[in-house]
Amino acid sequence: MKKHKVLKIIGIILAVILVFFVVINVIPPKKNVENNPFIVGEGELPMIAAHRGGGINNPENTMLAFREAVGTIGVDIIESDLYLTKDGYLVYNHDDYIDETCNINGDISLDEVKALCEDEANRHYICDMTLAELEQYNFGYYFEDKNGNRIYKDVEDIESAGLQIATVDKLFSEFYKDKPDLKFIVEIKNEGENGYKACEILYNTLKQYPEYLDQIVIGTFHDEIETELKTKYPELLRGAPTGTAAKFIVTQMLKVNIFDSSDFACLQIPTSYDVGIELSLDKATYIDRAHRRNIAVQYWTINDADEMRELIELGCDCIMTDDPVLLKSVLNEYR
Repeated sequence: MKKHKVLKIIGIILAVILVFFVVINVIPPKKNVENNPFIVGEGELPMIAAHRGGGINNPENTMLAFREAVGTIGVDIIESDLYLTKDGYLVYNHDDYIDETCNINGDISLDEVKALCEDEANRHYICDMTLAELEQYNFGYYFEDKNGNRIYKDVEDIESAGLQIATVDKLFSEFYKDKPDLKFIVEIKNEGENGYKACEILYNTLKQYPEYLDQIVIGTFHDEIETELKTKYPELLRGAPTGTAAKFIVTQMLKVNIFDSSDFACLQIPTSYDVGIELSLDKATYIDRAHRRNIAVQYWTINDADEMRELIELGCDCIMTDDPVLLKSVLNEYR
């Protein structure tokens, strides 16, 4: 009799747990954001995000790359990183120094530049230079075409060629009139006071281009900059910081969506992540559960055609790539 009672209690507990998990997975969770322009409609193909403007097709982060990506290739999103100059301009560059993308060290090879920059004291940092100083240099200097030719090495009029360092204002003004629906993914790389200033400059610049205020998602690796964006500029959409993204993925793995309290708009993730063991993140369930919260799922950085096809089949919202020409051709297969 006693044994029967114990089994009955265990059965009730298990039933309660089962009902609990069913309920938290059936009840729609609260949306992270009400309107999310980075989510594609059901059955639609993912958006193309030109990573660094498409660094395989053109010199990365230059106006030449951005113009080709938008005007010729027809991408949906421009993706890049932002740094603050010494005199308060926001410019696009992947690293906080410029040696590996321009001719600031003169006519030496890229291998020599990399060897030189192993000593951080030899690097030329963006924060130590004014915009006028940065604009002297050819940011297509080391770019190689598919045949290995440095086709922009000897360009003299770098401004007309679009090979100067690009500012946020220059990029927005370039496309605002003809492409008011263009979208942007940016990461603020500065931390501390420079990071706060970068947030302010970006926001004030966006106010001059009001259509873009709702079509930009901003990310950062720095907690204090994330807090700054949330508290001072709550109307701007944010990408998930690494820790927040990891927490979201874990709640989805355990199917306890209800316990996720995040408020980001875009989940920007690789297809896998190594945490001692390799976690596969290219799963339809993560995309579906993100969509329940109105979160867009954007994968980076995908330069392989087969991997692009797999993500298209999964129904992601965006594929970030260094090779938007390749992604466009893969998407055209589906169209």
